[in-house]
Amino acid sequence: MLSAWLLPEHIADVLPAQARRIEDLRRSLLDRARGYGFELVMPPLLEHLESLLSGTGRELDLKTFKLVDQLSGRTLGLRADTTPQAARIDAHLLNREGVTRLCYCGPVLHTRPAGLNATREPLQFGAEIFGHAGLEADLEVMELALDGLQAAGLQDLVIDLADARVLRGLFAGAPVDAVQLQDLVAALSDKDASAVEQLSAGLPDQTRQSLRALLRLYGGTEVLAAAQEQLPARPLVRTALEQLQWLATHLASAYPGLRIGFDLSDMSGYAYYSGTRFAVYAAGSSDALARGGRYDEVGAVFGRNRPAVGFSLDLKALSELGRPVAAGRAIRAPWGEDAALRAAVRQLRAAGETVIAMLPGHEVEAQAFECDRELVLAGGQWQLRTVS
Repeated sequence: MLSAWLLPEHIADVLPAQARRIEDLRRSLLDRARGYGFELVMPPLLEHLESLLSGTGRELDLKTFKLVDQLSGRTLGLRADTTPQAARIDAHLLNREGVTRLCYCGPVLHTRPAGLNATREPLQFGAEIFGHAGLEADLEVMELALDGLQAAGLQDLVIDLADARVLRGLFAGAPVDAVQLQDLVAALSDKDASAVEQLSAGLPDQTRQSLRALLRLYGGTEVLAAAQEQLPARPLVRTALEQLQWLATHLASAYPGLRIGFDLSDMSGYAYYSGTRFAVYAAGSSDALARGGRYDEVGAVFGRNRPAVGFSLDLKALSELGRPVAAGRAIRAPWGEDAALRAAVRQLRAAGETVIAMLPGHEVEAQAFECDRELVLAGGQWQLRTVS
């Protein structure tokens, strides 16, 4: 028999020190997003399955917990990503003309963890821009992601850029079915040259040569020049490469210490993204801290297929990196029924101070707080005194 206190695998409680770090990050990121003009929304944790999986592909379907609504009998899903919900809000609840900027922060649930030590209950922060097809919106969400990570104390940031249109341009006119395409995308992302060779057998020679070239097209700014030479001059491919160069130029200007890389064979989320995509890494982390890009099809199922670009990150994973949080400053006070004492405590708390009352028979030993002052009775009045 399992112990009642055991939690499911890859599900964990968040204890005080980490919870405080997460809350500080949440407030910092939401304030940063508000500074860009993003409006906060709070979608529900569960809704009808078809809404949650709109335009997201099979990958999100496999991540989504499903259950039956006891009121309607319909299948509901516990969200594994908040982006489709933001698209639904943009399309049907706000229904604005022009640009809409939305941000959100809340838990999502995954049926399987993304990695060996990953949680199945990330706390997802994200931001989306709806209604603008130009690169200015792509650049804005990248800058917000970078600003947020820098504000969290992360240094030596690296951003990897890619574009789903490169592969779409290479496959234009080629006889590729859905299963073959899915397998090729996975092989390219894994840099599996033998699988790419096997799966591309029967495709036109130019397409096969281009797929081989993609496997080598990763690295620094030299990648774009090499891609211009090695990939066919098809409109979709050229547009993607030119726009990647534009983004890289602006990012390098705004963030002099930022390392910019390219990986043209990384097709993670290919069925989801429609244009540029990016991932941000930091020193000490092998996994991406933030991922995003352009997904113009996300609102199609809601009847409002308009441009969309955004990013998301997991605050729980982010809380394990960056600057450590110092213990909070607090005031130690005795517990008592004296009216003047209780009034002094209330006044200090109303002023924003943390006041910890020493309950009868107990000493305060709270790791999250450091009592650097104490409330003492002197000359008939309750006064603050510095704790040596």
